[in-house]
Amino acid sequence: MSLDNKIDFAIIFSVKNANPNGDPLNGNRPRIDYDGFGEITDVCLKRKIRDRLQSASHAIFVQSDEKKTDGMVSLKARAESDEYGLGKDVFNINQTTPDQAAELACKKWLDVRTFGQLFAFKGDKNGVSIPIRGPVTIQSAFSVEPISITSTQITKSVSGEGDGTKKSSDTMGMKHRVDQAIYVTFGSMNPQLSERTGFNNEDAKVIKSVLPKLFEGDASSARPEGSMAIKKVIWWEHSSKSGQYSSAKVHQTLQVAADGSFDEDNLKSAIEGLKPEIIDGF
Repeated sequence: MSLDNKIDFAIIFSVKNANPNGDPLNGNRPRIDYDGFGEITDVCLKRKIRDRLQSASHAIFVQSDEKKTDGMVSLKARAESDEYGLGKDVFNINQTTPDQAAELACKKWLDVRTFGQLFAFKGDKNGVSIPIRGPVTIQSAFSVEPISITSTQITKSVSGEGDGTKKSSDTMGMKHRVDQAIYVTFGSMNPQLSERTGFNNEDAKVIKSVLPKLFEGDASSARPEGSMAIKKVIWWEHSSKSGQYSSAKVHQTLQVAADGSFDEDNLKSAIEGLKPEIIDGF
């Protein structure tokens, strides 16, 4: 089974007094491009999708350390675990072919057949790495307008070093936040690639169901509860596997204002024969 029709989608969401995706190479300040527009990487967005899928009891291969549910200490341990019905021999090139192992991994883990994965296979003499190309891609999200970043110096109440008689250097720190912004990201689902991984219509419905609640259960000190919210999910389902139009043309029909609004009537009539479904955020 595979995906019947090509699908494009867009997500519009708001950020208020939160750090949606800190840059570790820039003091964990919110990411921005050279023109001052806020950026949230595709890797960050896929992490949130995986977390929502995992919360919905789907088998996920790339689990974050703080949300892991199986106790596996590494991806290697998870891949070779008997708990998932694969076992160490599956990734031994002398015992099975890479294609067979990749097929088993796609059947077992939803995120593997969705986004793809790179697996390493062992052998007596040489190993080989086989990339699995996933049918679902998502772009980095960018703010509609240049963002304003507020930085606040903070102090800890407890020193992590010294004898406690004076403040040490580790008691000082900085917190950064985006004051208020609207971000937009786009994605696509490719039926041709879904034939390789087994990603199907039911899987697409599962992904569709978690996008409107992408930030539920994602709160932290950098992203307080309610500081990030999905406003709209736009879902375009084409009438064929190849699609009536290119993803670029479809995505360009969505023009989002600074407050997150857009002309729904204009969007629905922008491309002949391809009417989007507009879904409210949770």
